[in-house]
Amino acid sequence: MDDTFHTGSALDPIDGRRFRWNLSDGWQQGRGAFGGIVLGTLLRAMEACEPDRARRTRSLSGEIPAPVVPGELEVAVEVLRRGGGTTFLEARALQAGATVARASALLASPRPAGATRTSATPPQLPPPGELTPLPPPSVGAAAPRFTSHYEYLPVPPYPYSGAEIAGAAGWVRERAETPRLDGPALIGLLDAWWPAALACERTPRPMATLTFTAELLVDPATLDARAPFAYRAHLDGAAEGFSVEIRELWQDDVLVALNQQVFAILA
Repeated sequence: MDDTFHTGSALDPIDGRRFRWNLSDGWQQGRGAFGGIVLGTLLRAMEACEPDRARRTRSLSGEIPAPVVPGELEVAVEVLRRGGGTTFLEARALQAGATVARASALLASPRPAGATRTSATPPQLPPPGELTPLPPPSVGAAAPRFTSHYEYLPVPPYPYSGAEIAGAAGWVRERAETPRLDGPALIGLLDAWWPAALACERTPRPMATLTFTAELLVDPATLDARAPFAYRAHLDGAAEGFSVEIRELWQDDVLVALNQQVFAILA
C-alpha cells in the first residue's frame, strides 16, 4: 500500500477520545516529522470525535514543541465545548510519555452567507503543463524526505536566490495516484512548501515552525483531489530571527485555505 497522507495519518481508536498513531518512516523534515502530517493527524483525531458530519473544520491552530519521530504515539482529544452549531476541541500527541504536539480546532456547521466580499485575488501562474516538476528527493538529498509525497511546480523566486522580497509560489499536489482530500490533507498541503524567507538567502538556513494557524474556507468534498493547487506565500514581518508568513491555497480561482506561521531561524 502506498504511504499516502491519508494512510500516514491513519489512527486506531483506543477508546472514545484516545487514538494510537503509528508514524511511518519517510515523513521526516530533519529529525522529526514535518508539521503538516503531525497537525493534520491531530485534526483527524478531533474530527473523529465530532458526530455531526455537517460540522466541518473552520480553523486549526497548533504547536510542535518537540520533534515527532517515527514510531508509536498516543493522541488524546478533549471536547472543550459543544454548542448549538459549533464544537471547540483540543488534541495532544504524546510520545515516550511527553507531549510533542498540541492543536485546537473549531468545527462548525454552515451559516447563512452575508454580503461580505474579499479583496483576495488568485496568484497569476503559468499553467501547470508549462512548468517542470521538481524531481523527488534522492537518498542523501538536501530536500526533506517528506517532499517525496508531493509534486511541486515552483516559479521564481526560488530558495537561496538572494531575492529582494521574500515570497514563494507555484503549484502543489499530493503524488498519490488516488489521493483522498479532506481537512487534514489540506493542512498537509499548506505546510508542504519551504519558508518564503529562504528566497532572500544565498546559502541554506535551517528554519523551524513555532506556531501554525490555518483557516479552511471551502468544503474539501467540493475540490478536485487530483488537480494541483495554486500556492502563494509572502512574509508580513521579520525581526531578530523570527518571521511571520502568510500562505494561500487556491483551486479554480477559489481561495481554499489560509495559513499563518511563525518561523525561527535556527542557525
